[in-house]
Amino acid sequence: MEEITYESELLGIIIRNSYSNSGIHFFTPQSSSQQLGYMNRPAGYQVIPHRHLANPRKVEMTQETLFIRSGKVRVDFYSGDQTYIKSAILTQGDVVLLAGGGHGLEMLEPSEIIEVKQGPYDADKDKIRFQSYDGPIVL
Repeated sequence: MEEITYESELLGIIIRNSYSNSGIHFFTPQSSSQQLGYMNRPAGYQVIPHRHLANPRKVEMTQETLFIRSGKVRVDFYSGDQTYIKSAILTQGDVVLLAGGGHGLEMLEPSEIIEVKQGPYDADKDKIRFQSYDGPIVL
């Protein structure tokens, strides 16, 4: 597991396909608007049936979680002021939570990605686009 931070702001969390742990582990703090966790349970383990209650929440900013199904993807992380910070290469089975700042993606191979984010989503109000970094890549 790798946390990408800049000046104490969490930009992203990467969970590699090789990550393993026992039980349940959440990578995000309880206060995070997008919760990202991992479960490793033995055969026969049961989660007690339940349903979630209506509980209005205020979402300040959209966060995205990407599941790399296949291929090879470079994720570029930017600070909130659009300064390039670093990049990471993700491959099949890797997961990344894009938690803050900015980000860009480049498909290094044909890639399939599953994306999960809060909704409802309004592209006109929920994002601004800016120029990609074109200098040397920092991994």
